[in-house]
Amino acid sequence: MPVSTEERLQARNDLAWSIAVGGIGVALFVALMTFAWHFAATLFLIFAGMLLGVALNAMTGLLGRIVPLPQPLRLAIVCLALAAMLAGIVVLGGTTIAQQASVLSNTIKSQLANVKTFLEGYGVDTSFFDLTSFTSASSHGSDAPAPSTSTPHLPSASTIASSGSAILGQTFKVLAGTLSAVGNFFIVLFLGLAFAVQPSVYRNGLLFMAPAKHRARVTVIIDRIGFTLERWLIAQIITMSAVFLVTWIGLAVIGIPSSFILGIQAGLLAFVPTVGAILGGLIVVLASLASGWVAGLSAFILFLGVHALESYVLTPIIQRHALDIPPATLFAFQILLGVVFGIWGLALALPLMAIAKVIIDHFKAERMVSETVSA
Repeated sequence: MPVSTEERLQARNDLAWSIAVGGIGVALFVALMTFAWHFAATLFLIFAGMLLGVALNAMTGLLGRIVPLPQPLRLAIVCLALAAMLAGIVVLGGTTIAQQASVLSNTIKSQLANVKTFLEGYGVDTSFFDLTSFTSASSHGSDAPAPSTSTPHLPSASTIASSGSAILGQTFKVLAGTLSAVGNFFIVLFLGLAFAVQPSVYRNGLLFMAPAKHRARVTVIIDRIGFTLERWLIAQIITMSAVFLVTWIGLAVIGIPSSFILGIQAGLLAFVPTVGAILGGLIVVLASLASGWVAGLSAFILFLGVHALESYVLTPIIQRHALDIPPATLFAFQILLGVVFGIWGLALALPLMAIAKVIIDHFKAERMVSETVSA
């Protein structure tokens, strides 16, 4: 059957339009990936603020089940309770925390130097560990040259100027790092409060940006993501608190110095699945070895108990309805994001994967429904 000239022109136009739309889509996707790559730290910071807002909203909802108060009042009560708890920790244990943190830092450095010496004694090359900063103090103490008895000479003006510029450079580096950390903290805090005060405003804004024909689907996905993240964050807060308490009390019973700060770091690292538990256990064991092999072995057994409590008791009971992600898949995704984006990717891999899982499950369910209807 011959094809008319008009039909051939229409087919060419349709093909050209499809190629143009596909090219524009590919270009936009590449631009989006480039933007995300260059501004990953900022995007992760915004996402952390959103997670804080979801956590505050979840705690506000839990309080609403107990006390039937308006949402703004319940949010104010939650924020005041958290601020009072933080202020109490700082006021009552601020000095102790600072002292224990200093002792822990020196202990970890000393233990890493001991590990390096032990490995080198058995012929293991440790040059790739970059432990020179940890061993420099001990090496300076043992190999330091005897003080010179010759007449001291005043440094030249150029030496004084170079030393002053180096000191100023290090000072500005420390100030910049401190300001960056404090600034990031307040950015996350402000974003979290802003999201928690008016969550419906931001939800409606996301729905408004979606195309009208897909708005119902986007509404279901956004609500499921919010519900999943709320349940996961509440379960994670309970798990982190339990890990902190068990680690703190267990180390105090064993007699390990800096037990409180070690408990805090173990609880905070419990936010990062698998990797956080390994890092927390490594720090606990290294710090405990300074008190002897018996204390180190006891701390290792305690770490195994805490890990078993977290993995086989708390996570299955508290988070059984929150997330269902295979451990190997989660670990691979954590390593990937950690290598590409650093500490932000490692810490926020699980909530990002939870969002992706909700979206994939939604489209899978839609496809199954359509196949059932067509059959």
